[in-house]
Amino acid sequence: MFRLNKKNTFRPQKKFNKGSKKYSLHKQAKGTLGSGNLKLAVQLPEEEDLNQWLSIFVIDFTNKLNMIYASIQSVCTSKSCPVMNAGPKFEYHWSEKKSRKPKRLSAPDYIEKLLTWVDTQINDENIFPSDPESPYPRGFKNKIVSPIFKRLFRIFGHVYYSHFSTIREMGAEAHLNTLFKHFVYFTHEFGLIDEKELQPMKLLIKKLCDLD
Repeated sequence: MFRLNKKNTFRPQKKFNKGSKKYSLHKQAKGTLGSGNLKLAVQLPEEEDLNQWLSIFVIDFTNKLNMIYASIQSVCTSKSCPVMNAGPKFEYHWSEKKSRKPKRLSAPDYIEKLLTWVDTQINDENIFPSDPESPYPRGFKNKIVSPIFKRLFRIFGHVYYSHFSTIREMGAEAHLNTLFKHFVYFTHEFGLIDEKELQPMKLLIKKLCDLD
């Protein structure tokens, strides 16, 4: 089993308040995950709110990817990874609404911006309300959740293509593969990532995941 050096933790994890509806849903999701059936673990429980279900998985996958990235942060530098990519054919540039032209960034700079961007939204009560009585923004799934998962997928792509040998040396290969499978099943279940965005990892997805 691999151990994370806590000194490298990228940022504090977002947690659910005990007693809250999201906390209960998160515990339920973890319990189902414990069965080993990843396809079942991602399915929306009967009579539960889709937006709340999506929101707890945004937070959960972000937390876990934070830990994965923290574990290889020392080898993912602007020198070793001058561009954010998932192999030689897929390079990602950072885009913001206020900037017309996407910026070419090193992988660590790109990932830092990406995780900060996700973190900002998660902590915005108008986007991810903690009060179960507060409404989610209109178009939450397509306008908020889908873009987040599309960008989180790029972290997986970079880790697999550029740092898998480090992950393997740490003994974290099985952990990463399970997390990636869980992520793919979830995004597939709710149609969160376009097929073209999955191309960099198409062969691995075919190898690891049994998709309908």
